[in-house]
Amino acid sequence: MPEYVNWLRHASPYINAHRDCTFVVMLPGDGVEHPNFGNIVHDLVLLHSLGVRLVLVHGSRPQIESRLAARGLTPHYHHGLRITDAATLECVIDAVGALRLAIEARLSMDIAASPMQGSRLRVACGNLVTARPIGVLEGVDYHHTGEVRRIDRKGISRLLDERSIVLLSPLGYSPTGEIFNLACEDVATRAAIELGADKLLLFGAEPGLLDEKGKLVRELRPQQVPAHLQRLGSDYQGELLDAAAEACKGGVARSHIVSYAEDGALLTELFTRDGGGTLVAQEQFEIVREATIEDVGGLLELISPLEEQGILVRRSREVLEREIEQFSVVERDGMIIACAALYPIAESEAGELACLAVNPEYRHGGRGDDLLERIETRARQLGLNTLFVLTTRTAHWFRERGFQPSGVERLPAARASLYNYQRNSKIFEKSL
Repeated sequence: MPEYVNWLRHASPYINAHRDCTFVVMLPGDGVEHPNFGNIVHDLVLLHSLGVRLVLVHGSRPQIESRLAARGLTPHYHHGLRITDAATLECVIDAVGALRLAIEARLSMDIAASPMQGSRLRVACGNLVTARPIGVLEGVDYHHTGEVRRIDRKGISRLLDERSIVLLSPLGYSPTGEIFNLACEDVATRAAIELGADKLLLFGAEPGLLDEKGKLVRELRPQQVPAHLQRLGSDYQGELLDAAAEACKGGVARSHIVSYAEDGALLTELFTRDGGGTLVAQEQFEIVREATIEDVGGLLELISPLEEQGILVRRSREVLEREIEQFSVVERDGMIIACAALYPIAESEAGELACLAVNPEYRHGGRGDDLLERIETRARQLGLNTLFVLTTRTAHWFRERGFQPSGVERLPAARASLYNYQRNSKIFEKSL
């Protein structure tokens, strides 16, 4: 099967889930300058064609820097924010205006045999961001550097309803007619919060948040962010992470940090189960919980291949429906990727751990251990003091986790009478 066919089939649940959702996308000036910018535009057009309501916020820092250098002006910063005096403001207006036109032009392309063919996008922008001056902080006058005061939520929502892509620049206007230079991260975060966006997508140079060893951190809760910010300091990754956490605290369900340098990073993050960047979300992306009747279909899909291989005992849909309360599952973004069941044995203080299965794509991630711990906890709560397991293929895994070899004679009578001598399963037990 061609790889793209398989990818499209697995992406279909996300295509349905994202339709009519509002995404705020922040692309810094470095991303606009990067050679991959054209591919990012194509991906945004694809999202729009799939029914996603898009607000695009662009930055302009490197473009401003080049204009300052051309005029022989020295940039000044305080706590990571540009100090925008009158001369610098002229450079800001020049850079932002040119960038806005360049982005509008790229979104207006309609070239035959390209991803833009037939897109006919409408890009809307204007005085949609009201700003106020930061003023003087710690004795430093920020002049024309400001912060977001208000996002025109109704105006933007109306434009999105009309199927326009809304483009927001890092400029804001005051009721007195002044122009203020804003941080694009601030504009994107406030827009996502005030619009009640489903997602905030933040582009950076790295694939996402990297830990001390340079390894990608796949998922974070907002309360875990401060520890990483302390490590990152004034690093730009820290700014993105702070914006992602702030959006989640403000009610945005999920914030994502992805790379503007990696072709297809946005689509990988949005249309695959594992993504490719860093997710910051209030709710857990992957949880261990008790199964419900709605999980029967997912359980069948998980265990059927193992039943066909003779690793697990066959269970029909009717049996699963009847015994669903015995199961615990690991759910990852709506998909059942692991399961295990606990069957108390009649007229005894023992139970049987059964049907422990993990999706092959998610093995070696400790999910089996998580389920075993869950089952042991449930067994203790039921007052059981011994846990039996019958297995044909995973004896060593259970031995490594404290199970001891046992035999049919050790099984309680109610379970021993059902032992299948043809399967010849090895029996192990563990005291709780």
